[in-house]
Amino acid sequence: MEGIDIQGIVRQAIQEYQSAEQAQTEPAHQAELLEERRRREQLERRVNELVEENKRSRQAAEEAERNSAIRGELQRLGVAKVDLAYKAVQDGIVRSGDGRFVAREETGDKSLRDYLSAFVTENPEFLPARIAGGSGMTATLKAPASGKETIDLDRIRPGMSADEMQRVREEIVRVASQTLKGF
Repeated sequence: MEGIDIQGIVRQAIQEYQSAEQAQTEPAHQAELLEERRRREQLERRVNELVEENKRSRQAAEEAERNSAIRGELQRLGVAKVDLAYKAVQDGIVRSGDGRFVAREETGDKSLRDYLSAFVTENPEFLPARIAGGSGMTATLKAPASGKETIDLDRIRPGMSADEMQRVREEIVRVASQTLKGF
């Protein structure tokens, strides 16, 4: 028995066992790796889609904010035809590096307010007519102020008495008819 290498035989048996185990588990590991790779690629695609969606949402929000700023400033300047004026000036207004809206001109950047003020001054046709009416226009008479008290919006509430509700309705009709006479 001295000529038999028992350690060598045990080593060889262990190696054969490990080889057999590896041969059995390797296809499972390969399949698992492929599945993990597929999941990772799917997640990467989803992340890229979300990044693009986020970019589109930011652009839409930026455009809405720009739209609102321009229209608000035009209304503050008293422009009657806001939509038409907006279409005329929208292309020249961008966001500067510091986050403000500016108009790019050959002479440099100009603030939104200054640019729109100059635009309205140069184009008074966007402002409401200074003299209402024209030939054949009859003078509109204001409704005589009645001795009734004015309606306070804070007093309008559910559960008002029928008389108070009727006074509110009459006041709304009176104000609406005065407003519509101007058109």
